[in-house]
Amino acid sequence: MPKAIGMIEFSSIGIGFEAEDAMLKASNVQLLVARTICSGKYIVIVGGDVADVKSSVDAGLEITNDAVIDHLVIPNVHESLFPALSTAVTLTPDKAQALGIVETFNVASILEAADAAAKAAEVTLFRIHIAMAIGGKGFLLLTGDVSSTKAAVDAAASVAKQRGVLVSRVVIPRPREEMFHEYI
Repeated sequence: MPKAIGMIEFSSIGIGFEAEDAMLKASNVQLLVARTICSGKYIVIVGGDVADVKSSVDAGLEITNDAVIDHLVIPNVHESLFPALSTAVTLTPDKAQALGIVETFNVASILEAADAAAKAAEVTLFRIHIAMAIGGKGFLLLTGDVSSTKAAVDAAASVAKQRGVLVSRVVIPRPREEMFHEYI
């Protein structure tokens, strides 16, 4: 399991591809996501050891800063980000409790917010949606008991608010079970 996650969001698709190549050649990282996203942008997300991820992101940033919208490196990332990012989390009915949602204007902020949420409380982070078909925004879904869900959503929203990109934060204490059908 990677110990760090890094990403760069580009305003140019071509430069994004060029930077992706540089990032993968720079160090021993695992490519987690690389694709075009809404509004004609491109993202690259890598995972690995902290030094490798930092080196990879630095290599991508060296390609051009003019096309960089945002970037980040999260060292010691919470392990639940990886399955939630790849939509590999399946909830069991007993795990589906309160529903927490945080929405941001960009990709980097939702990754950072998800990490903060997972570290803040005992919750299950089950989806991180990045930029596809939602205008380049990101959102996360998590569940847990009401107080833990509130604490996790507060932590995630605080991170996004500090970056100036918080769109919404919602906690639904007793959601109808149909709201989880896609995940159970």
